Amino acid sequence: MDLRFTPEEEAFRVELRSYLDELLRGEFAVVRGRGGPGDEDSLFEERLAFEQRLGADGWTCVGWPTSFGGKGLPLPLQVIYFEECARAGAPGRLGHIGEGLIGPTLIHYGTPEQQERFLPAIRLGRELWCQGFSEPNAGSDLAGVSTQARRDGDEWVINGQKVWTSLAHVSHWCFVLARTNPTAPKHQGISFLLVPLDAAGIEVRPIVQLTGTAEFNEVFFTETRTAADLVVGQVDRGWEVAMGLLSFERGASTLGQQFAFHRDFEAIKSLAQANGKSSEPRFRQQLTALWGRLEIMRLNTLRMLTEAERPGLSGAAYISKLYWARLHQDLGEFFVDTVGTDAMIAGGPSGDLSPAQRLFLFTRADSIYGGSDQIQRNIIGERALGLPREPLASSGPGATKGS
Repeated sequence: MDLRFTPEEEAFRVELRSYLDELLRGEFAVVRGRGGPGDEDSLFEERLAFEQRLGADGWTCVGWPTSFGGKGLPLPLQVIYFEECARAGAPGRLGHIGEGLIGPTLIHYGTPEQQERFLPAIRLGRELWCQGFSEPNAGSDLAGVSTQARRDGDEWVINGQKVWTSLAHVSHWCFVLARTNPTAPKHQGISFLLVPLDAAGIEVRPIVQLTGTAEFNEVFFTETRTAADLVVGQVDRGWEVAMGLLSFERGASTLGQQFAFHRDFEAIKSLAQANGKSSEPRFRQQLTALWGRLEIMRLNTLRMLTEAERPGLSGAAYISKLYWARLHQDLGEFFVDTVGTDAMIAGGPSGDLSPAQRLFLFTRADSIYGGSDQIQRNIIGERALGLPREPLASSGPGATKGS
């Protein structure tokens, strides 16, 4: 596996780096480095304007086919794109669920009418999406959804509750897994519906986290209606569409996540150099070990992406979530240790959290969302290693992040 980039690919890097630096040192300097873990509520209007500027300049949806308005970039250029966005400190993307999840799903499973209606608005940052999958009793056990949808003429009528719904409070649309045939077996009788969040009968309740922010929400549907033709794929076959959507989560953007972690590492290193911690041998040893783990994450991500077109998931893909969750938590703990006793209290009259405190508090959830560590180990054992299934598999906590 050759991980080097060609001269042509490096020329693309230079072009993109110049574009991002100009934006983030000029008109959009205020959003540079904002909107990350524990900072999701910050500067919404400014970040939305940045999102729309990227769309207007043709720098969103870079992996989408050109026939659907994307750039159609090959995988190496997509990797560079997400690397450079992270390196430049581009703000946390508000449209990532639309661009990375529902957009590719509509390209693959949607009707021409659905593609024409939704894809341009996603690409231009005009409509934001959230993911209505997880429920109080259906997190890791996604097939256990109990939200119901019944057909009434030209509409679906939805009743139920979703939870841990990222950005629902600012989104325009939600894609919802709902049971349309309650007598069918567990993985059947589920449909994949597109629901406008300004419809009657929808209530969004923010879930305040340890950081004081509220990225996640509960969403309640009471006799909520959506058009009958807003089913993606076949009625009662939504499980297939949902699994297809989740496969898009393992795209090139995962490398951008790794670079964001590296930015946290650089902040720790700079602080240690400023306060003298870097002169301590034990501290330097711990810092070096973290750097090595970051490089392992980067190389495994590249390996996973190069194997993405082969049937099934690679070993690197199976261990990815378990690995980065523990690494990110360790970065948060090490950041607080580097600050020292000052990290025990919030700074400033308003009690604002420091970057170290935000990272530490936010990463407590890393081993729960997206599938808890226990669920991840079960997946590795059963699907990667071929071990027998647990006799009594739990359907406890571990809701999909962004769901």
